[in-house]
Amino acid sequence: MASIGNWTVVFDDKIIIKQNSDPVIGAQPYIIDDDAFWNQSKFSNIWAIHSGTSVSTDEVEYRDETPHSSYADANLGDISQFINKWDSAHLAKLQSDWDADTVDGETDAEKITRLGARPTSYSS
Repeated sequence: MASIGNWTVVFDDKIIIKQNSDPVIGAQPYIIDDDAFWNQSKFSNIWAIHSGTSVSTDEVEYRDETPHSSYADANLGDISQFINKWDSAHLAKLQSDWDADTVDGETDAEKITRLGARPTSYSS
């Protein structure tokens, strides 16, 4: 890859990565354990996707000798299918972190005052 996209998808590892411009946060990867999603025939020859790059011809890498192509030319459907999977995984992580952040003897109301309401949605 000549550049790093805002989103990176690695099919063999079932990973979707959201690149963050904040160097402290960096890349945020999630393994998406959904075989029905990954096993779609349209993905059978795809090794990796980089979306949101400035190099439009270097967004999709194939498993075989097929030349790299732009995401649009690869005919894979909207990139939101990957973003939505990442958003769901990230929401589950935010909720898990919120649930685990407890203080002995703290009431639900006190926890909400300290942390804010438990996350119920997330959108990139």
